[in-house]
Amino acid sequence: MTCVSEQRLVQQLPAVPFYCPVPPARHPSVEILNDQTVRWMLQQRLDSDEHQLKRLAVCDFGGLTASTMPYGALEPLTLMAKFHAVLFSLDDGVCDESEVTADLLAQETSRMMRAVEAPTARALGDSPHTAALRRLRLELEQYASPRQVRRLTEAMRVYTSGLVWEASWRRNPGLPSLDDYVTLWMRAIGMAPSTAMIEVVGGFSVADEDMQDSRVRALTEITWTLVSWDNDLYSRNKELLRADDNLNLIDVLCQEQHCDPRRALVRVVAMRDRVMVLFDRLAQQVLKEADDGLRRYVEGLGQFIRGHLDWASVCPRYSVPSGPRATPGGWWKQQPADDSLEPLPIPTIAWWWDQLDPAH
Repeated sequence: MTCVSEQRLVQQLPAVPFYCPVPPARHPSVEILNDQTVRWMLQQRLDSDEHQLKRLAVCDFGGLTASTMPYGALEPLTLMAKFHAVLFSLDDGVCDESEVTADLLAQETSRMMRAVEAPTARALGDSPHTAALRRLRLELEQYASPRQVRRLTEAMRVYTSGLVWEASWRRNPGLPSLDDYVTLWMRAIGMAPSTAMIEVVGGFSVADEDMQDSRVRALTEITWTLVSWDNDLYSRNKELLRADDNLNLIDVLCQEQHCDPRRALVRVVAMRDRVMVLFDRLAQQVLKEADDGLRRYVEGLGQFIRGHLDWASVCPRYSVPSGPRATPGGWWKQQPADDSLEPLPIPTIAWWWDQLDPAH
């Protein structure tokens, strides 16, 4: 008889290299950044399980933040790293690997949102995650303008709504459609608050009319999506082993297109690379007419995509000793598997390609 762990190993897939034309960069304060963040996280007691706390302590939040935001002063950068610690703890301890229902998660995320909206309001019985977010929201006011605080608040609303949607599918025996999954995961991955912090950490401001430009909104969503898809590509083996979790782009595509995981992997990589090519072309188009603030924001989006991969390539969180080895070429490749500028047949994101200037 084949045991469950052996079945999960059979479902594992080989590692794949990533295409990302954005050059790497890293903030020089990475070590002190990580030390401060881990010490703060342990003080917050975000998790009562000692094993989980140890897992979080080696997540290298300093490396993630220093690679995705290699700019700015140490203080706001540390604030961002603390946000990462809370979101990772929430994802592991409450969303992915617990028995919390979507109803209970909706209640908890509503309390979290109230703490972000009104951090000075008197609160009774904050959970550790809500209490930590309340403190971070108060600290944010030291570095952010009222407009930036508003943007972060709205970004948290996007994120928490995605968590509830994700939780409803984790308790469902089936899988969502590809279109629903793409929308769900770009929200639940936690990228909305992360990109909202780019201008705060960088110490610059982007005008509202620039943020509302459809091309800039597309670039922002593309960033959320690429990070979420990249996460699915490198974390699927870990998720299968630890939690038997198949809420993943590869498995959703298997269902959608009635194919096996290895064929789905090839298709997902091609989809991902086509979106990366779109980001590069659209970013070049926007940068041609951008002022300094918008330029730094768009470049910050690209750096987040690259830095996230640089961090994940060495993070112990995603290593699976019994899983497949990395490909001989490592994590990187020079050319995309698909460089077409035709929209992907996914209705929820097809509008991104409409933002390209045909002349460009």
